[in-house]
Amino acid sequence: MLSDASILFQIAGIGIIVALIHTILKQMGKEEIAQFVTLIGIIIVIVFVVNGISDLFQQIRSVFLFQG
Repeated sequence: MLSDASILFQIAGIGIIVALIHTILKQMGKEEIAQFVTLIGIIIVIVFVVNGISDLFQQIRSVFLFQG
């Protein structure tokens, strides 16, 4: 499992990259592709968050059910 700060930096990095690509594509007049890139970035971040929440619930389950 990655540390909490590492996940935050990854999400921030994805946000910065997506924002740059979105801005470049929008200035080129390709707004549909820019919106698609933003949607893909959001989906990637949601996957990171869901995996983190899943790990959290696994840890909570192991604490309360006393599983190794």
